[in-house]
Amino acid sequence: MTEYRIDDLARAAGTTTRNVRGYQDRGLLPRPAKRGRIAIYTDNHLARLTLINNLLKRGFTARHIADFIRGMQRGDGLAQVLGIEEILAEPWAKTPTERISAEALESILGSSDAADYTAMVDLGLIERDGDDYILIDRDTVYGMGRLIELGLALRSLITVFGKLDQNLDGAAQTLISAARDEFVARRGDGWIPRGDEESEWAAVLVTEMRAVATKTAHNALNRALDRTLAEELKDYLGS
Repeated sequence: MTEYRIDDLARAAGTTTRNVRGYQDRGLLPRPAKRGRIAIYTDNHLARLTLINNLLKRGFTARHIADFIRGMQRGDGLAQVLGIEEILAEPWAKTPTERISAEALESILGSSDAADYTAMVDLGLIERDGDDYILIDRDTVYGMGRLIELGLALRSLITVFGKLDQNLDGAAQTLISAARDEFVARRGDGWIPRGDEESEWAAVLVTEMRAVATKTAHNALNRALDRTLAEELKDYLGS
């Protein structure tokens, strides 16, 4: 097994000696062996540092990583180790939000109809908070407002966005089911990781799956829009 001094370890991991010491202090990295006054690190330390860097890049916090490592050291099961409630159940959608007055929302949507507002609440776009409203998906609400300014009807937009939401639910189900089927096929139903390497792989997989699925769905929707627009334009022009 390769041995490293702290400078060599930091260089190999693409980080700094300050970070190495910081991770040690937080319990994220095992303490090195001592050879006289020299700290000796191994490939195990390099693998752990690589994992930490990858998880940080993918949005995990130092606390998430610390909880993950402590859980493995306690021998917790996968659900406890990965923090299922925080990692798997954490919302993927992190759109900008905004609190605005009822009057401001009415100005954006051009409507004060309670049925319209109820429908938008059901779509997860807004929610009532006292006398104000929270725009849960600020970008979409303002986007609808711009379309309304161009002459589209709010009720029609609500219907369209409702159908789109349902179709995307189906797409999400397809992606998640496919990922689960592949997971079971490779690892077996009810598989629980054994050892640090398998557990680290599972933790990274969860986050990577989010990133790939989101990008795939986004790109697929753009391609579908291009195809459909071309078809509708051809039909509209009668050619």
